Amino acid sequence: MHCPFCSHHDTRVIDSRLVADGGQVRRRRECSACGERFTTFESAELVMPRVIKSDGTRQPFDEDKLRAGITRAVEKRPVSAESLENAISRIKSYLRATGEREVAASVIGEQVMEALKALDEVAYVRFASVYRRFQDVNAFREEIDKLHSAQKNLADLKDQ
Repeated sequence: MHCPFCSHHDTRVIDSRLVADGGQVRRRRECSACGERFTTFESAELVMPRVIKSDGTRQPFDEDKLRAGITRAVEKRPVSAESLENAISRIKSYLRATGEREVAASVIGEQVMEALKALDEVAYVRFASVYRRFQDVNAFREEIDKLHSAQKNLADLKDQ
């Protein structure tokens, strides 16, 4: 670490502490040349994979775009902001955990669908209608029937 005062390259760590709920390390440093002390913060660089769109183009992952899509689906629904942020965090964690440098947009779309299914059924169907490009009322009906069937199976499992 270079000293911000004299630009000498030799500094030593005097004290280290965890901050930001363990997400960062605060280090107190001292320059061996001029004796000045300064503080640095160290955190992990978490790189999100690039997104491969359906047309084959690639673009950086955009958390704001993810948030906007989910927010649009849950608009005027009883979903808390905290639940929404937790869902976004889970999706981002999933994408990081894949370890891939690139991920298909369809993988993100399916993760959003799963998150919305758990948050709110109406929001799920709203998103599915756009994501899967429903062409008519029958497509809506089929998706809702699948949702009801999955709920019934879950209820049957709980009864056993």
